[in-house]
Amino acid sequence: MKNSDTHHSQFDHNQPRNDSSSTTIDSRFNQTLKNVQGLLKGRSIPGKVLLTRRLEPADELTVLSPDYRRTQSAHETGTSDRINTILDEDVQNTSKQGNTTNVGKLKSSASDHEITSKEVQRSTIGARATDSARVMKLTKELSGTTVILERLRELAWSGVPPYMRPTTWRLLLGYAPPNSDRREGVLRRKRLEYLECVSQFYDLPDSERSDDEINMLRQIAVDCPRTVPDVTFFQQEQVQKSLERILYTWAIRHPASGYVQGINDLVTPFLVVFLSEYLEGSTENWSVSTLSSQKISEIEADCYWCLSKLLEGMQDHYTFAQPGIQRLVFKLKELVRRIDEPVSRHIEEQGLEFIQFAFRWFNCLLIREIPFNLVTRLWDTYLAEGDALPDFLVYIYASFLLTWSDELQKLDFQEMVMFLQHLPTQNWSHQELEMVLSRAYMWHSMFNNSPSHLAG
Repeated sequence: MKNSDTHHSQFDHNQPRNDSSSTTIDSRFNQTLKNVQGLLKGRSIPGKVLLTRRLEPADELTVLSPDYRRTQSAHETGTSDRINTILDEDVQNTSKQGNTTNVGKLKSSASDHEITSKEVQRSTIGARATDSARVMKLTKELSGTTVILERLRELAWSGVPPYMRPTTWRLLLGYAPPNSDRREGVLRRKRLEYLECVSQFYDLPDSERSDDEINMLRQIAVDCPRTVPDVTFFQQEQVQKSLERILYTWAIRHPASGYVQGINDLVTPFLVVFLSEYLEGSTENWSVSTLSSQKISEIEADCYWCLSKLLEGMQDHYTFAQPGIQRLVFKLKELVRRIDEPVSRHIEEQGLEFIQFAFRWFNCLLIREIPFNLVTRLWDTYLAEGDALPDFLVYIYASFLLTWSDELQKLDFQEMVMFLQHLPTQNWSHQELEMVLSRAYMWHSMFNNSPSHLAG
């Protein structure tokens, strides 16, 4: 069943934002360090990251490097002292009714691991240096003869500098091989294979296509101009033609799902990242007409193969009736009920089903819900999660939804529908996104090893 939701969020719902002063944020951050310290210190936390407060809104890289194999050395203890931007009131507001026990454990554990104000100050000052060190580690990892993918995932989870993204994403998705000696040859071969596929499937007269193929191509041609409509770059005809070629070729080669509306959105982060190797400055000022047809073909090929690799891990999200998405929406509903029972109860009492708003989130991976300039940072974490991504999306989207826990409880059914279709994220910066990821990480560490929490 093809998804008929063609609505694109315009981020035009102007809700007042509840901004705090920097002093208040500092105070709440320091308190949170004390509270969360006890929960995480000394525990084995698989597959996630140590997070820290955003220091400068203009700087994209603000989350500390993960170090899963940390020891209790002085250096590592210092690193663990700088964990999590999960603000105290976020934990209390979203957990006090539905998860009182966990928050109680959080606070009681924290009392055993109090850190002094000097340590807090030192850890905050050290965040920038640590971030610099992480970038150096990324540089070293990418320049090695053989990239250790697990180490790359650990480093990339917290964000990748834009100039490193193309190489990092190709490696994380398994499109480019870890061995640098083989990389150029493999990419050249895969790019030629894409060209052959385009020639075989796309560059045909309609007389040689089946009726289903003609209808699918027409649907793609209709959807391409609607893709990220608030970014003018995607309105360029040449860009839309590239999207069309990638999507149609992918759909023909994946007949189990074919083209499903929403997959068009999933190509856009790849297109922007791989174009960034050749175009400089703001995306708004880019023009693909300056690139040779060979370069455009290579960029399309990289997008095609990376899209293919991404969707390999979520095949049943786009097959008939999209059962994979339906399963994740159910898990999201259960997780929200455990974390924030009042908002869960209010949504249920108003007769709003999670599938009515969360389907699009899973279908388009949140691309329509946040400003496009934040999407590539979000996708650093997506791709670093690897095979675990579908399950971790549940935690990210619970954190995203509960950003507006208080507001949602004041709205009736119709108001909630409108609010959730036009979420007030148009002024979001990296700070808000990192907060969402921080909470998702914390809840994952609390709930993921307790499947009963998510049992239906």
